[in-house]
Amino acid sequence: MEAYIFEWLNLLLRWLHVITAIAWIGSSFYFVWLDNSLTKPQDPELLEKGVGGELWAVHGGGFYNPQKYLLAPKTLPQNLHWFFWESYSTWLSGFALFSVLYLFNAGTFLVDKHVLDMTATTAVFAALGYLVAGWVVYDAICRLFGDKPGGDRVVGVLVTIYVVAAVWVACHVFSGRAAFLMTGASLATVMSANVLFWIIPGQRKMVASMRAGQSPDPIHGKRGKQRSVHNTYFTLPVIFAMLSNHYSMTYSAGNNWLVLLLIMLAGVLIRQFFVLKHKGIFKWQYPAAAVVILAGVAAWIAPKSVLQPAPVAAQGVPAVSFVQVQQVIETRCIQCHAAKPTLMPVPGKGILLDSKDGILQHAQQIYQQAVVQKAMPLGNMTNITDDERALLGKWFEAGAKGE
Repeated sequence: MEAYIFEWLNLLLRWLHVITAIAWIGSSFYFVWLDNSLTKPQDPELLEKGVGGELWAVHGGGFYNPQKYLLAPKTLPQNLHWFFWESYSTWLSGFALFSVLYLFNAGTFLVDKHVLDMTATTAVFAALGYLVAGWVVYDAICRLFGDKPGGDRVVGVLVTIYVVAAVWVACHVFSGRAAFLMTGASLATVMSANVLFWIIPGQRKMVASMRAGQSPDPIHGKRGKQRSVHNTYFTLPVIFAMLSNHYSMTYSAGNNWLVLLLIMLAGVLIRQFFVLKHKGIFKWQYPAAAVVILAGVAAWIAPKSVLQPAPVAAQGVPAVSFVQVQQVIETRCIQCHAAKPTLMPVPGKGILLDSKDGILQHAQQIYQQAVVQKAMPLGNMTNITDDERALLGKWFEAGAKGE
């Protein structure tokens, strides 16, 4: 019953996180598109009101005319819609999911003793510290340089340097799978903290000034816009990092920190293409560069069995028996892939390898994960050897027979 409840908790939190993330990213993308698609109004009345840009659009059978003021309207309507709960609920649901999956199972998911030998408790504090440090460093960079002449460029360079350093650290402290996720969680924390500590408070100060009959300080709008732009470039790298745990070929590769950086760079280039396209500037070089980077990464980390034909077995080499395969799996795999696993609260991915039928049914996944990609066992916590991986590979390539 405990495992069943855990699975439902996992499912519902993941579903909630995806729903709220769609709402947040959707509204963020919409406003970036809107800002870059506005044109200066021709109507003298709109110009007199202080409208700096407008857009006519048709959607769902209706016509829309969004307008953006240069600073703020002369009088504010009583009801204003604020965009912040999408951000907060995405972060809260994501942190809850991260806690259930990773923090409560730190010894399994955060620790890879071949990367850094540490206790589960140390890993939990390291993970929380990593999230906090990401925001502290980023915010300090923006505070120190963001308002200065050429600040956007300086901040961009320094934040890029920090991200490179943070990715390297994560991949040398946590297991590969956790390192990729932690990087995404760190950037997502920065994004949500931007909304909580800068964008919304700045907007509230502007509204308070107007309601008091004072002119709002334009610095709040400038700072909020700067942080919002940062958020939009973080988005695609964060989405990849969150999806990466399903694709062990990326986080289990050699120099996985560089793999993550290159794929995130491709995401930034793709986002830049769309940002410019909204302004009417078509720069095909950006997505082309992203495709080249992704293709290069795919070729770089491709397993040898994909690039080379399978070797022909030498004459007289004895075939691998199922009994040998079962012994390896019972020693290295069923701690996570059994009806009652000892290293996890529930069987990993629902795959059971504690029976002959289960092993034969999942032979393809065993070969892919344990032999080709060497992603399993997670963090090699059960110390499977290269010879044992080779034995599993010979068995599968010979037909994965149960005899």
